[in-house]
Amino acid sequence: MTLYLYENENYEGDIETVKEKKKMGEMSNFQLGVIGALFLSVASSVSIVICNKALMSNLGFPFATTLTSWHLMVTFCTLHAAQRLNLFVSKSIDFKTVMLFGILNGISIGFLNLSLGFNSIGFYQMTKLAIIPFTVLLETIFLKKQFSSKIKFSLFLLLVGVGIASITDLQLNFVGTVLSLLAIITTCVGQILTNTIQKKLNVSSTQLLYQSAPFQAAILFVSGPVVDQMLTKQNVFAYKYSPVVLAFIILSCLIAVSVNFSTFLVIGKTSPVTYQVLGHLKTCLVLGFGYTLLHDPFTGRNILGILVAVFGMGLYSYFCTEDNKKKQLASDLPLASQVKDKDSAAVLAGKNVGNQKEENDEVKKLSKDSVI
Repeated sequence: MTLYLYENENYEGDIETVKEKKKMGEMSNFQLGVIGALFLSVASSVSIVICNKALMSNLGFPFATTLTSWHLMVTFCTLHAAQRLNLFVSKSIDFKTVMLFGILNGISIGFLNLSLGFNSIGFYQMTKLAIIPFTVLLETIFLKKQFSSKIKFSLFLLLVGVGIASITDLQLNFVGTVLSLLAIITTCVGQILTNTIQKKLNVSSTQLLYQSAPFQAAILFVSGPVVDQMLTKQNVFAYKYSPVVLAFIILSCLIAVSVNFSTFLVIGKTSPVTYQVLGHLKTCLVLGFGYTLLHDPFTGRNILGILVAVFGMGLYSYFCTEDNKKKQLASDLPLASQVKDKDSAAVLAGKNVGNQKEENDEVKKLSKDSVI
């Protein structure tokens, strides 16, 4: 009996070892998935910025909001084809939830474009910088999420660096300020919901994007020409499309599939704040590529700002990793204590069985002696 208990202890120990190895394997796969998502997001976003800059600045196609609606339509068509080919399984989501989510994201894109149109470039950059602290504030108040002082400090350095590198002028006006506030609110809420819906409803980034893209595309397809008319004083339907412009529009739409997919993927695997940090890394890369490929003006201030921003990003990544390790250790402690309690109970049980066996042997011996 004692031997059986010891064998049982070894068996349980083997099970725990297998579970631990499986858990480590899943964690390693998750980390690789995060790295892949981050790389895809950076590569596709920088590519589409360069493509759209050539399309709008060099070829004179200024209809950004309408172009975004085309991006989302192509994204939905691509995902629908992938779903028909069984490359992923579609999962139904509450219609009201996905409709409101899609419309909110579409509206946030419209407000961002209007903010750019009614404000100076410097104030628009300030609007984008304000998204991080506002997201932190919303997650702290409504989701009770805690951000350590180290992470807040690294985010502060990042924002200062990007501000130094990209903000050149600040011109305020009432309409532009209101539009910027609406853009900040809708963008933050939309990105928080992107993360929350995926985790609460247990849907993948692909499934959520597939369900919400038609609503985003629809709201922008209707409002896009109106917004672009307000900003450019031109009609998108009266524009003369040359073969080169059409080629760049098609290229932009194809790259946008990757951009939209990676956006949902990064927010789902990490957090809205991490996605915004990644967005500012893209800003630094775009500034660098703009200087290298398009010969945009580049000053010592740009270089200093980029260096400060990259240093802030490095600190943010390091502190996030440290916090995740602490959380992992904290979650492993109860499991370890349970295993320890199991082992202790098994050892005690083994001792009790051994003592009981000795007592039975003693009773049998006394009985035998009394018979004799």
